[in-house]
Amino acid sequence: MMLPYELIILLSLLLLGYVFGRLAERRHYRSIQAREDQYRQLLVLAERHLPPEYVTSHESRLVMGNVVVSVDYFKMMIATLRNLVGGSIGAFESLLDRARREAILRMQEQAAALGTGVVIFNVKLETCRVSGDASRGVGSVEVMAYGTALYPRGNASR
Repeated sequence: MMLPYELIILLSLLLLGYVFGRLAERRHYRSIQAREDQYRQLLVLAERHLPPEYVTSHESRLVMGNVVVSVDYFKMMIATLRNLVGGSIGAFESLLDRARREAILRMQEQAAALGTGVVIFNVKLETCRVSGDASRGVGSVEVMAYGTALYPRGNASR
């Protein structure tokens, strides 16, 4: 049986995990929003075919961005409880949302360094579990965004 002070310690740790996890998530979202505003003019499209006007006037290069984001302990516990009754797991949804947006931003940063105005050709997102085993749930996820950046001939910074 759990003693009162052990219960207090457990609840205190859960509360600290919740507070610091929320603070870190909010800080990350603010960073993402600021950088998305900065790169808003750089188009990211999922076209499968290169527009004819770009064939002779532009060069291309593969650009990518990847990120590994881990879920905090409090969210892991909430997700475990949610698995008992089923339904949507908001903790993992926000984890994947942050990871996808961060990966796209890193791809845009790499494209901007080339001097391009558009990542147009075949933009894809890949997601995988990096740590954590299936019996314990997700520990961390990696998301990689990649596509082809187009830039005017002779303008790329190498």
